[in-house]
Amino acid sequence: MNFLAHAWLVSAGSDDFLYGNLIADGVKGQDLSAWPDATAQGIQHHRRVDAWVDRHPNVAGARRRAPTAQRRYAGIALDMVWDHFLARDTAGMVAQEEIVQRCYRLLSARSAPNRLASMMPLLVQHDWLRGYADFEFTCRAVAGIGRRLSGPNHLAALVPWLQHDYQALEQDFQTLWPELFSTLGLADTSA
Repeated sequence: MNFLAHAWLVSAGSDDFLYGNLIADGVKGQDLSAWPDATAQGIQHHRRVDAWVDRHPNVAGARRRAPTAQRRYAGIALDMVWDHFLARDTAGMVAQEEIVQRCYRLLSARSAPNRLASMMPLLVQHDWLRGYADFEFTCRAVAGIGRRLSGPNHLAALVPWLQHDYQALEQDFQTLWPELFSTLGLADTSA
């Protein structure tokens, strides 16, 4: 899951908890004592969700369908594609607008750690959370993240596969998302 999905999952929580979920990928290590308690809990929650998603049979199956040469990077692309399906399916909903505005407010008011520090202002400025509803935007974002990694752009090389496998990926998400809500004991307001 990526930013939008993590925000949906914790939308009932405090701003600090939401912020922890949004910045978790930029926080290294297990020692979270430098963070306020609710933010540290948000970081831990994000990590638990990611671990659950990574073990899900649909995600494992999608990774196996990815081209062998880029399979190692497929998880990054899949996280962004899951946000695409969520953004597409909830576009125009009041709940999505509230979540997006809340995320942008938090990310504009607080600096993000490490490698996310330069990315978060771009996320807000270019309205990525709404932009993910457009699949071509999502594909450009996947390739853009790949430019930030060292070496060849393996994420950009995954874009043709994402386009070709779109229907299967959509089916994977349609199973994955409700199961995640059920596992967390949440009511899915995105439906």
